[in-house]
Amino acid sequence: MAGRLSEGDDLSENHEINVTPFIDVMLVLLIIFMVAAPLSTVDIAVDLPVATAKPQPRPNKPLFLTVKADLSLAFGNDTITRGQLAGSLDSVTGADRQQRVFLRADKTVPYGEVIKVMNLLRAAGYLKVALVGLEEVPSPQAVQPQLGTPGTATSP
Repeated sequence: MAGRLSEGDDLSENHEINVTPFIDVMLVLLIIFMVAAPLSTVDIAVDLPVATAKPQPRPNKPLFLTVKADLSLAFGNDTITRGQLAGSLDSVTGADRQQRVFLRADKTVPYGEVIKVMNLLRAAGYLKVALVGLEEVPSPQAVQPQLGTPGTATSP
């Protein structure tokens, strides 16, 4: 309880809360978190291994949509414009929008252009889009772990 000196010997109670210590504690905690947050992020260069997952079986008649290096579109072997994309897909699939469309793009195509083509597919109603890439076959040395290295598991 806080007291106030007034005229006379009577001490009356003061019901006001002194918030200055609370503000001081909050500011100290804020500074601690501001200093500690950037230190908690870790930037470690990691050389990730190649995936050796078994490829999924191909459908009988896959629908390949290709974004060429000059940003033109090709459906199968035929070059089409972006406006013809929905009509071409509907004519080949019979307007079956549940079929998967395999999207391929040249390495030099910017990521934003690939997203624009995916948005065109979404606008046409084709939501099942698979991105196509080359499979890299790892060398036999990379697949087998080295013996005697700590932290690696060996299988019989």
